[in-house]
Amino acid sequence: MKKMVILFLLMGSYLGMAQNQLNSYKYIVVPKKLADFKKENQYLTSTLIKYQFAQRGFTVVYDDALPMDLNENRCLGLFLEFRNKSSMFVSKGTLVLKDCSSKEIFVTQEGRSKIKEYKEAYAEVIREAFISFDAINYAYKSEVTSKEPLTISFKDDVKKVDKVVKIRKHEDAMINQKATLKEQSYKSNIPVASNIKKATSSNETTLVSDLLYGQKTANGFQLIDSTPKIVIKLFKTSVVDSYIAHANNKNGIVYKKEGQWFFEYYKNEILVVKLLNIKF
Repeated sequence: MKKMVILFLLMGSYLGMAQNQLNSYKYIVVPKKLADFKKENQYLTSTLIKYQFAQRGFTVVYDDALPMDLNENRCLGLFLEFRNKSSMFVSKGTLVLKDCSSKEIFVTQEGRSKIKEYKEAYAEVIREAFISFDAINYAYKSEVTSKEPLTISFKDDVKKVDKVVKIRKHEDAMINQKATLKEQSYKSNIPVASNIKKATSSNETTLVSDLLYGQKTANGFQLIDSTPKIVIKLFKTSVVDSYIAHANNKNGIVYKKEGQWFFEYYKNEILVVKLLNIKF
């Protein structure tokens, strides 16, 4: 009697440990082709195993249809192995669950069958092996158990930072940021129209344009503004970076000089040279 009590205590302790271990895993992964079988899902073994796990509350998936989180972290799952120990007269086998490092986490009792038909025999073997799970109440428990929201405060972490850190916000703007909110400012780098006129001679004036975007056409480019509206049409010439230009009632040339683009045309017999901001 004393031996029986000890045996039951040991079994209870083992089942408790096994349940805690299994509860740490979100998925059971069943291969569609079990080892020692020639065909995929031969004798419906994979289908039956998946069904038996699902009946016991496990989230079970096939090895060729892993969910996204399991694909990214394979340690969320236990991977099934069927150890076929059949002989000529007896079909038998055990189910083994391994973690992502191939460590054995759970091994079932051995299932046995003397049925001659393989499909019925392996079905009986699998059902007997699954008896090992009947005393386990599986419930997945994530490692994150706290329901309290995580709060992170950076208040007073930095008392003084002399160097201004520049963070790229997007292509047209910069944030000049220091350690405190009072020292933080927003600076836009979007080109704006300038009213500056620079006289270079008695008949030449340089004007700064708004930002224009170059769109390729069959014969050159068309420059559009942010509306979007076509501002200038450019037509290829035999000279590199030099185009015949049409803009409303203005006809002239657009060319590149020292890394900048210029639009030259005549207005009331006065040559106008306009500096262009072009983004191709």
